[in-house]
Amino acid sequence: MTLTIPQVVAEAARRFPHEGLVDRDGEREVRWTFAELADQVTTATRAFLGAGIQPGDRIAIWAPNIHEWILAALGAQGAGAVVVPLNTRFKGAEAAYVINKSGARVLFCVNGFLGNDYVAALADQELPAIEGIVVMRGDAPEGTMSWSAFLALGRSVSVEAAEAAAAAVTPDMLSDIIFTSGTTGRPKGVMATHEQSVRVFTDWSTIVGLEAGDRYLIINPFFHTFGYKAGFLSALIKGATIIPEPVFDVPTVLRRVGEERISMLPGPPTIYMTILNHPDRDSFDLSSLRLSVTGAAVVPVEMIKRMREELTFKNIITGYGLTESTGTATMCRADDDPETIATTSGRAIPDVEVRIVDPDGNEVPRGTPGEVVIRGYNVMQGYFDEPEATAEAIDAEGWLHSGDIAVMNEQGYVTITDRMKDMFIVGGFNAYPAEIEQALMAHPQVAQVAVVGMPDERQGEVGCAFLVPRPGETISPEEVVAWCRERMANYKVPRRIEVVDAFPLNASGKVLKFELRSRLTAS
Repeated sequence: MTLTIPQVVAEAARRFPHEGLVDRDGEREVRWTFAELADQVTTATRAFLGAGIQPGDRIAIWAPNIHEWILAALGAQGAGAVVVPLNTRFKGAEAAYVINKSGARVLFCVNGFLGNDYVAALADQELPAIEGIVVMRGDAPEGTMSWSAFLALGRSVSVEAAEAAAAAVTPDMLSDIIFTSGTTGRPKGVMATHEQSVRVFTDWSTIVGLEAGDRYLIINPFFHTFGYKAGFLSALIKGATIIPEPVFDVPTVLRRVGEERISMLPGPPTIYMTILNHPDRDSFDLSSLRLSVTGAAVVPVEMIKRMREELTFKNIITGYGLTESTGTATMCRADDDPETIATTSGRAIPDVEVRIVDPDGNEVPRGTPGEVVIRGYNVMQGYFDEPEATAEAIDAEGWLHSGDIAVMNEQGYVTITDRMKDMFIVGGFNAYPAEIEQALMAHPQVAQVAVVGMPDERQGEVGCAFLVPRPGETISPEEVVAWCRERMANYKVPRRIEVVDAFPLNASGKVLKFELRSRLTAS
């Protein structure tokens, strides 16, 4: 069984004769077969060996979705190194923290992405472990190395030596350290092995229905598991053409769907809502779209219905996971009925246990809210250099505590209701934002919704709903409150309505609720 990422690359070259990767760099277009992609990866591995990279060394990548990101990652892993992705929205100090925490020896970045100069952003930062910076695209400032110059380091290393290094990588070696978002504190580095990465996403891509010949537009960022492992790694496993997209721009994405006959387009719910509500959507050919994968605390039922009725998606799969569970824990199945797919995050993936427990760790009755805990081969190796945090996240029996609230039905299907930290208490009643958001999505004028708790002298906390109207619609806050009072318990009814043009999002497309809360405290 294929259990290392270098083996996946070699198998793809052997099994799939068709186009493996399509990318653009200005006027230059790259179109490689899987065999040609594998040759490019070997060239990168030779460069890493020529640079003196050893098994277990960490290398950091700070760049958008471009083919060089893939080559740097796969090339490093072929040399036995560990990939440390950096969020493209990081500022210099944030990037430096992850680089230093991981002890990365080399940084791979770009110059000029969205006007950012990543090298300059690090100029005033102490980076004691970094031995070199490679600029994969854009001008390479003094003291750095261009991508072509880096690849030239491999000329003294034979193809046979690179292939031997890749063959020496074992399933239990670390493939990557992915740092969590750090929304509740300093980011922590989640360690995963080759076996975990390959095994989880072999199952993931099989359940999704990804097939050889599918064309996969990857808009989820590579620094996130959704773009990296559910993205190009899954494409390599199944033989789907990898088509990276560096920036989510709706007209560009819609145009590329038609130009490249895209069949696979995963993303968070905000992505689909943005596409569905785009005023010029009907002017693009989206008829090739076949597969969709989404997931979040709330996946609006109305959105799933619109994706089926207004777009051409055949398979719409919802799932749930976190970085600490190698990105995946539960998934719906293609033969599940539409209601199940729309309202749950599915059941445990093969060979993984999922339970819902009370604060004492006892499993609660089916249908009762509790914390999601996960046990199995997909649970992280731990947080890098954080033994106390690891012990807090994974209990003595091996259960990973997610911090997410959910209910499980009799068939084992999980419905995520919220993050434990997002729940607010109204006059003694637990209010779950996701439940309120789900209800508000049925309002005819509402395109998107995010609910947060806000302080209240009488009740302790009450809800505030931020609403994005559908195109051409006007939202009356008073009318929305009255509408809610007819449809939900009084304590769930938002006491305040804020109409906004758009939500603040992180690079993965998730709503930054802490920014919404800060708006309330500032007003």
